[in-house]
Amino acid sequence: MYNKRLVLASRPTDYIKKTDFALEKVSLPKIKPGEFLIKVLYLSVAPVMKFYMLDGAGIEAPLQIGDVMRGRGVGEVVESKHADFNVGDIVQGKCGWQEYVICDGSPYHMMYKVEQRILPYSTALGVLGMTGFTSYFGLYKVGALQKGENVLVSAAAGGVGSSVGSLAAIKGARAVGFASTDEKCKLLVNKLGYIGAINYNSENIGEQIDAFFPEGIDVYFDNVGGPLLDIALTKLRRYARVVCCGRISQYLDGKDASVYPLNNWYRIGATRSKMEGFFIYDFEKDFHIAEKEMSQWITEGKLNYQEDILIGLENMPVALNRLFEKKNIGKQLVKIN
Repeated sequence: MYNKRLVLASRPTDYIKKTDFALEKVSLPKIKPGEFLIKVLYLSVAPVMKFYMLDGAGIEAPLQIGDVMRGRGVGEVVESKHADFNVGDIVQGKCGWQEYVICDGSPYHMMYKVEQRILPYSTALGVLGMTGFTSYFGLYKVGALQKGENVLVSAAAGGVGSSVGSLAAIKGARAVGFASTDEKCKLLVNKLGYIGAINYNSENIGEQIDAFFPEGIDVYFDNVGGPLLDIALTKLRRYARVVCCGRISQYLDGKDASVYPLNNWYRIGATRSKMEGFFIYDFEKDFHIAEKEMSQWITEGKLNYQEDILIGLENMPVALNRLFEKKNIGKQLVKIN
């Protein structure tokens, strides 16, 4: 039995290239007692993966040349010698960029059983996985969203942002999203629960925010950092919350967020607001609550989601690069053949 996998061949200096990886076909060893074998169905990409290739992003050991690229996946257990995982179980966790993965169930792999069987298994990496949980806990716990509040979201058509509009509406709040194209803006309003959208490439951003929220914003869900964050700070209402989820505007060139000078940082103090970062695994004990509620909202038609799926393991570098090229619409995934 063989396993195809993508290993790190070189470290990126700008955009991700296919030549940064090598496709290998290797023999798959037999599983040992306490292990189980997963056939990977879908793999996910996230901006932080570029830093896995460079320095570990501060949360993982740096990948070495020749190592299998890290990444979360969802798959089916096809063989097991582990007491807690049975053949036929659907699981999601750290699979790496490969067709099969052998796991021992240790905490490092962060393997969770996918309990729901109604929705496509791809959702375990998107709206019903770490991406959707980030939207849920970022908005409800860190953002402390209240009924009637105004929410502004950057990268609203991305994996995390695409769920925030509906989650805001479910709680009786109003959300407006930033996106990079008119097509994405229409999607936000027509499908993803936003009351309005702003194309930050073609419109006066400050004027557009004022048109939607003349009284200001209560929650800014920030996936971008940089200039958009600086503008949003000028629109905060008293006691607003800024949810620091990502800073993709600065991932490509490798600059740290501290390099960008926030001219309007003083607005945090002036409005008595809060600006807070978070790590999704801090909420791990409550993941089951988010999965149960969000899956119910989907079946009730209250929460829509958007997936952008490529086909084939060899397209993983392309999928990752689409995040930086702003080509993805919704959660970017790859279906493994």
